[in-house]
Amino acid sequence: MTMTSSGEGPLYEEPPGRAARGEIDADAHAVDRPPRPVWSRDFALFFVARALARLGDTMLPVALAAGLLRYGYGVGAVGLAMAASAAPFAGLVIFGGVIADRFSTRKLMIGADLVRLVSQSTAAALFFADHVILWQICVIGAVNGVAGAVFQPGVASTVPRLATDIQGANGAIRIAESAAQLAGPALAGLLVAFASAGGVFVAHAGTFALSAVCLVLLRLPPAAPGSRAHSAGFKADLAEGWREFRSRTWLWAVIVIWCVYMISVWGPTVPLVAAEVVQRHGPRAYGLINSALGAGTVIGGLVALRLRPRRMLRAGSFALFAFACFPASVGAGLGVAAISLAAVIAGAGTSLWGVMWATSVQTQVAPDVLNRIHAYDVAGSLAMMPVGQALAGPAAAALGADNVLLTAGVMTLVVSTALLAVPAIRDLVRVDGPVPRLPTTTAAPLEPARRDNGRAV
Repeated sequence: MTMTSSGEGPLYEEPPGRAARGEIDADAHAVDRPPRPVWSRDFALFFVARALARLGDTMLPVALAAGLLRYGYGVGAVGLAMAASAAPFAGLVIFGGVIADRFSTRKLMIGADLVRLVSQSTAAALFFADHVILWQICVIGAVNGVAGAVFQPGVASTVPRLATDIQGANGAIRIAESAAQLAGPALAGLLVAFASAGGVFVAHAGTFALSAVCLVLLRLPPAAPGSRAHSAGFKADLAEGWREFRSRTWLWAVIVIWCVYMISVWGPTVPLVAAEVVQRHGPRAYGLINSALGAGTVIGGLVALRLRPRRMLRAGSFALFAFACFPASVGAGLGVAAISLAAVIAGAGTSLWGVMWATSVQTQVAPDVLNRIHAYDVAGSLAMMPVGQALAGPAAAALGADNVLLTAGVMTLVVSTALLAVPAIRDLVRVDGPVPRLPTTTAAPLEPARRDNGRAV
C-alpha cells in the first residue's frame, strides 16, 4: 500500500477570494521544516486528560451492553442508550464551537468534565440500587452528550497551542487514547464480571474527575496573534463558521462521505458487536476484543509518528480500508482470537486515518475559526451515528445481526473508495503549521488559481 505521493506539482495554489478575506499563504516549505519537540509539561497534562477521557468512553459500551441485557433489555435498547448520548452531541456541538471561539476553552472543558462526573455518578447509583429504567439511562446519556458538545470543539485548537509538531502531537494523543482503549474494555469486563455494571459507571465518573484536575493544572499559551475579537453576535459567528466550512471542498466532501460511513458502518457496528460478542462469548471476551482494537490503534499512532506523507488524506483513506475486517469477522461468526486479530488490523487503519484527518484540519484552518470548523467537522461526522445506532436493532431483527455486520464490512470498502475518488481529498497537500490570517488591509493581491486544489484555508 502506497502512502505517499510522487511529489509532482506545485505545493500550493491560491484559491480565489482568499486575499480579499485577509488570509495569507502558510510557509510554502513547511513540509521540509524539521518539527520541534512535542513534549512539555502542559502537553503532558493534556495528554493524560485525553487518555483518561478515552479510558472512560471505552468502558461505557461494556457497561451499557452487559447492564441493560441483564435487566431484560435487548439489542435495540443498547443502541438507543448509545444514540441518546450521540444525538445531542452531534446536534449541539456546532454551538459549542462558537462558544469555544468566544470564551476560555480550558474552562469550558473543565466544566464539561464536572457535569459528566455528576451524571455518571447518578447512573452508577441507579445500577447499584437495581433501579434501571431505560428512559432514565437515556436522559443521563443526553446530559453527557450536551457536556461533550461543549468540551469537544476546544480539543482541536488546544493541540496547535501546545505543540509545534502538530502531526506528532496528534499521533501521541492517539497513542494515549489507544492505550486507554486497550485497558478500558478489559477493566470494564472485569468490573462487570466480578462486581456489577454500576462499578463501571463509578470508574467512568472517576476518569472525568481526574481529567478535570489535569485541565485545572494546564496553562495554555496565548492565542495566536491576529485572532479577532468576537464583537459580532452569536449568529454572525455561527454563519461565518458555516461559510468557512463550505468553502473547503476537501472538508465538506469528507463529511458527506462520513455520514454514509456512520449510518452503514460505525453506527450499527458499535452496538451490534457489543451485543453479539457479549451474548456469544461473555463480557470478558468483549473486553479482550476491544483491547485488541486499542492495541491496533496504538500501532497506528506509532506509525503516524514516523510517516509523513505529502498527501495525508490519501494515505489515511488507504489505511481506512483495514476497518472492514472488524465487523465482517464478527458477522462471519469467527472465534475470539480471529476477531481480536481483525480488531488489531482495523484499529491500526482507523488510527492512522484519524491522525491524518485531525492534523489536516488543524493545519489547513486559521486558528481564529478552528473551533467552529472543528465543530462543523464533528457535527457532520457524527450527525448520522445515532441514526445508525438506533436502526441497528430493527435492521438486526429484519436481516439478522450477522448480515448487518457483514454489510458494514462491505460499506467500509465503499466509503474508502469514495474518499479516494474525490480529487480535493486525495490531492490535499500537507502543511506543518497553523495557517495565519492577517488583517485584510495587509494582504497582498494574490493571483487566483483553481479553487478545489485541496489547499483551501
